Amino acid sequence: MATQEQKNPQRRDADPDDVPAPAPAATPAKQELDDDIDSVLDEIDGVLESNSEEFVRGFVQKGGE
Repeated sequence: MATQEQKNPQRRDADPDDVPAPAPAATPAKQELDDDIDSVLDEIDGVLESNSEEFVRGFVQKGGE
């Protein structure tokens, strides 16, 4: 019976020169966008806390839809 050799490619560890630079600090525009997103998510949470059953019913499919 013939035997098969399986060669696995060797993984080369990254050189210190290949390490990406750290991401720049958040800009004011990004911070403002993050704040806007947080406020929208807070509003959604508020709606779900007070009226979750009705909110879910809006997504339930009816027969034939």
